[in-house]
Amino acid sequence: MTRTITLSLLICAACGAQSPAPPLRLAIAGLVHSHVDGFLHSIRDRNDVQVVAVFEPDVAIQRKYAKKYNLDESIFSTDLGAMLDHAKPQAVATFTSTYDHPMVVEACAQRHIPVMMEKPLAVSMDHARIIQRAAASSGIPVVINYETTWYRSHGAMWDLIKQQQKAGQIRKMVAMDGHQGPQEIGVPPEFFQWLTDPVKNGAGALFDFGCYGANLMTWMMDNQRPTAVTAITSRFKPRIYPRVDDEATVLVEYPTAQGIIQGSWNWPFSRKDFEVYGERGYAIAVGGNMLRVRMPGQRDEETHATLDQLPADERDPVEYLAAVARGKRKPSGLSSLENNMIVVEILSAARESAATGKTIKIANQ
Repeated sequence: MTRTITLSLLICAACGAQSPAPPLRLAIAGLVHSHVDGFLHSIRDRNDVQVVAVFEPDVAIQRKYAKKYNLDESIFSTDLGAMLDHAKPQAVATFTSTYDHPMVVEACAQRHIPVMMEKPLAVSMDHARIIQRAAASSGIPVVINYETTWYRSHGAMWDLIKQQQKAGQIRKMVAMDGHQGPQEIGVPPEFFQWLTDPVKNGAGALFDFGCYGANLMTWMMDNQRPTAVTAITSRFKPRIYPRVDDEATVLVEYPTAQGIIQGSWNWPFSRKDFEVYGERGYAIAVGGNMLRVRMPGQRDEETHATLDQLPADERDPVEYLAAVARGKRKPSGLSSLENNMIVVEILSAARESAATGKTIKIANQ
């Protein structure tokens, strides 16, 4: 028997009782980004989002996911436009290569369908502007999904640093993201193929993991564009990654702060850590479930901050996309197109800096 993939019940606002609502009709565009595996797993037993169609040009990959998640093969297609026209989804979740993001957004824009994609937004500013124009011309919301968006540690950090302003003005930020390497952690071959392609991924570790720090720093700096970017990239494992960098360090300069991004396929363990230092205190997020802080009044020791649950529609990408598609909220903050246009600008400048050995100045717009 084929399992219908759905997610949660909505609450009746008038009576406070649970009442079934029509599930959000969701299409998936692409299966070559292995984050799709976690996405499908997270919604397999839920009931307010229903996968009604899947686009993937590679039939062998279609069959792999159809078998793994007991999906009816009739919902699969090798033609994106035809799939969208036939299934008429209310939203699209994108798991193509980063290079193919403009293709998906333009197809969705023509049909006025909200779209979410895995980070980063694009491989270049040219691609980012194509996405921006398509979204603007059609009025569709575009959501960019980062795992780190849903971290309780980052929610608590924002409250301390930005809302309560306990640390004073931000002076330095350090982001450390990555793992041992795509091959080392055993990513699927279809993911490895484009992730190590400088055209389809934009770079190697620089784009794969540098985007997290650029996203968080842009958020903390209220979408302020930096003044300059300087980067160094390395290829420590050329036999595994002959065409792309596996190590990247980026200095992001602002008028009143510095950011240091460390994206790596050489960490001994997976990590997504973010440090913010202000004039009077600091907060260090270690993954999603720990926030170490030292603020005024704490003499010689750190404390662990209490991490509250995020609001219901900000806890994971499925809840968030459903809220956006139903018109309950607009993409903002870490998920917004505005933030991620700046992210791509930082990454593109970093790529140019690493290639030329020069600091890249960011012109005023």
